[in-house]
Amino acid sequence: MPIFHAYDGTELAYRLLGKGTPLICLPGGPMRAGAYLGDLGGLSARRRLVVPDPRGTGDSAVPDDPSTYRCDRLVDDVEALREHLGEERIDLLAHSASANLAALYAARHPERLRTLTLVAPGTRAVGIEVTDQDWREASELRRDEPWYADARAALDDFLAGRASDQVRAVVAPFAYGRWDEAARTHAEAAPAQTNSSAAPFYYQSGVFDPATTNAALTAVTAPVLVLAGEYDAGPTPDRAAELVALFPNAEFVVQRGAAHFPWLDDPGAFVRTVEAFLDPELLSVHAGGTRLAHRVWGDPSAPPVVLAHGRCDDSRTWTTIAERLAAEHRVYAFDFRGHGLSDWPGRYSLELFRDDLHAFLEARNLAGATVIGHSMGAAAAYLLAEREPGLIGRLVLEEVPPPFPLDPPRGVAERPDGELDFDWPVVPSTDAQLNEPDPAGRERLGEIVAPTLVVGGGPTSRIAQERLVWMAGRIPDGRFVSIDAGHLVHTERPDEFLAELRKFGLS
Repeated sequence: MPIFHAYDGTELAYRLLGKGTPLICLPGGPMRAGAYLGDLGGLSARRRLVVPDPRGTGDSAVPDDPSTYRCDRLVDDVEALREHLGEERIDLLAHSASANLAALYAARHPERLRTLTLVAPGTRAVGIEVTDQDWREASELRRDEPWYADARAALDDFLAGRASDQVRAVVAPFAYGRWDEAARTHAEAAPAQTNSSAAPFYYQSGVFDPATTNAALTAVTAPVLVLAGEYDAGPTPDRAAELVALFPNAEFVVQRGAAHFPWLDDPGAFVRTVEAFLDPELLSVHAGGTRLAHRVWGDPSAPPVVLAHGRCDDSRTWTTIAERLAAEHRVYAFDFRGHGLSDWPGRYSLELFRDDLHAFLEARNLAGATVIGHSMGAAAAYLLAEREPGLIGRLVLEEVPPPFPLDPPRGVAERPDGELDFDWPVVPSTDAQLNEPDPAGRERLGEIVAPTLVVGGGPTSRIAQERLVWMAGRIPDGRFVSIDAGHLVHTERPDEFLAELRKFGLS
């Protein structure tokens, strides 16, 4: 492992995982070696993880002065690592107890932060108390688990300060969303990875001054993500939410089904959330209970355009179109649920995608925007235009699936091998609806009041073009245009697609 030298000469080790922009990942415990973080659920595929072993743990040296284990003095170790890496500003991720260290670092060096990610964060440094009642209420969420009775009985000993190794082992399931073999292995490794004699120094009396720290945190302009596990007790989501209010530019996410180690409980959900936050080109909104990642181009004061992608795609498909529209428009392209870096909740339908679009328009205050939808996104758009007349200013439906049963119907799809950029259940769920669409969608086309352009892909399209002509004819202010491009008109023929948009009234 590579090493660097702290301010007092102590040799500190760190691991490097992955490639890309460095993300310093502080382990919790307190005073637990960084090995337990692993690759943070696969986050190393997106970022270069820099995982230090705190002094006295793992491959780092034991300091001569045990008082240097104090959380406030460890701030200088983080700053030494930044200087060693040669980074003017850093992306910093902290888990559990190390969130206290990260808060002190942010308070002392706000100008050194590019982003700050706090995962299942400790809150002592800012004076937010995690109570015994928090633990008891969180434990009740797990009462249907087979291990609950024994763990709940041991929890009283744990809260009373009788936290022997045996008691810690019995209450360990509360820290995991799934108490499976991977969780057991992870929990069993904790004692050997933790410097238990150093931990008391970490929280030594006088280490924290919440009033001073909290006042200093108001100067932190860097974006902050606070990520809590739904089942976690230390802190509960309610306590973690209190932390958000201390930062000028913070967002809050609760990972469903997760506890204290969310990258183990659902690696995909964890990585999508953190990756979306760290990507400077991405924003997120919580719309109807679902986090929707999105990209934005253009002048904020320009007329808005919202781009809705097709099935198994994401907002990146619109990049060329968005960049060119942005000369005259404020352009938004978002990832539907189950796609890209938005939440993957597991349940999907055209109606839920319609609701995503509706919630996104409301969350960004985009009533009256032009909406351009491709394929599945176009279906969501016309269903919304039927349901909420007047919400959409202009409507473009590119290669929209017509609201008629497929003939022949699609058979059962087989999931391809490998990692996907979308949640596979999207496909069988929407295939079932395409085979037998709700006739209401067809019957209510006449209720669409937005001027509507239906774009067909011509003879090479897999969609029956005469159905699209019929749809355009049923919409009171609808028109049809054909561009010989197949199903992916906006990517195969962007110039012709944009030319038709201009004719339709988008400059």
